[in-house]
Amino acid sequence: MITKKLFSISLTLMALLALLIVNPAVAAEKKVKAGTENGIVASMQKININQAEAKALTNLKGIGKDRAVKIIEYREKNGPFEKIEDIMKVNGIGKKIFEQNKNLLSV
Repeated sequence: MITKKLFSISLTLMALLALLIVNPAVAAEKKVKAGTENGIVASMQKININQAEAKALTNLKGIGKDRAVKIIEYREKNGPFEKIEDIMKVNGIGKKIFEQNKNLLSV
């Protein structure tokens, strides 16, 4: 009985660990502190625009599925972004979107 429970717990922990290791979007993100509208500091994740998958990129303001794909296509064609401002070289991403997200981006 106890052996079955320990085995079940072990399998669950291994599955969770595998999800964290396999998911590159989680590995590519770094913690950063960002202020909220009411002044309370919240924990947010920085997104590495050279490594993040489309799903992670869609967490950015103004970045939907189509723009996320454009970011990935741009870096595949032109190589990695050298600085976060280079994201504005992607068609459809201008200064406004960059300004909304600059504190959440990393390279």
